[in-house]
Amino acid sequence: MRLLAAALLLAAALAGGAELPEFREAPAFRNGAGCAGAPTIHIAMTLDGTYLRGSLAGVLSVLRHAACPESIAFHFVASSASPARRLTRLRAALAEAFPTLPAAVHRFDARLVRGRISSSVRRALDQPLNYARIYLAGILPRAVPRVLYLDSDLLVVDDVALLWATDLGPRAALAAPEYCNANFTSYFTDAFWRHPEYPSVFASRSRAPCYFNTGVMVIDLDRWRAGDYTAKLEYWMDVQKQEARIYELGSLPPFLLVFAGDVKAVQHRWNQHGLGGDNVAGQCRELHPGPVSLLHWSGKGKPWLRLDAGRPCPLDALWAPYDLLRRRGARDDLLAAVA
Repeated sequence: MRLLAAALLLAAALAGGAELPEFREAPAFRNGAGCAGAPTIHIAMTLDGTYLRGSLAGVLSVLRHAACPESIAFHFVASSASPARRLTRLRAALAEAFPTLPAAVHRFDARLVRGRISSSVRRALDQPLNYARIYLAGILPRAVPRVLYLDSDLLVVDDVALLWATDLGPRAALAAPEYCNANFTSYFTDAFWRHPEYPSVFASRSRAPCYFNTGVMVIDLDRWRAGDYTAKLEYWMDVQKQEARIYELGSLPPFLLVFAGDVKAVQHRWNQHGLGGDNVAGQCRELHPGPVSLLHWSGKGKPWLRLDAGRPCPLDALWAPYDLLRRRGARDDLLAAVA
């Protein structure tokens, strides 16, 4: 119990103004012989103190398994609410772990969502930076036509170029693994389904709407801008805030309301999600059946917190070798395993 309390206090300190921990320098990964002319893969992730360890581990996993790691450009999104000194520390931690990484840090104007966020089942889901994915088309340069958005609590264990190459077809703006066996109606309240107009939003979709997790998305930013999808997402956030409570789960339901039924489906292997358990207890879970290209600790339980508390779940051992946190007297045996 004391170890768990200490881990939670550390997480709270990182979310506030405390000094960030030190990180080890990751191995350098180079392009293979067949990478001449390889396209640049743009990856967007958020950057903050609470999830910094997860973000760095995710970056390491992407580079470790990429055939052309030097052809990957990272875009980190940090909240404008973070003081300049705090942002400087985050940049320093990033450079400490990846001194040669092609990366840009973009500021997200948290004021865009301050009046649009409703309380949800877990406090972490209510943070403004959790909504930054809605605004990527305005945050990233227009020279970036497509982006792969990744949450900060996952590991990629396959060549990310395979996911990047997803064909979105003639119309789709977003691709992600879909889970049509999930109870789609449960993501919205009775007030939503009883409303005379709200449910009709799905009537014009190309097929029946299915749940998808927004922690792994391939986004065509040109189509996003042309479709004015940011405004459409904001509309449902405003409905939730001003008219009726139509959902309970952070930034996910607006994405379902705007995109479900029009998502380009991706193989499930690219988001083995839910490894963090549910949003209340964060219990241990097993992998879904089938091949795995990406492990995602969505849910309350994060592997670094459970490892620090001495109460890891079995699958957390897969995350540990990618942890770049520098510990006094620790050897780099685990780090060597991913080099």
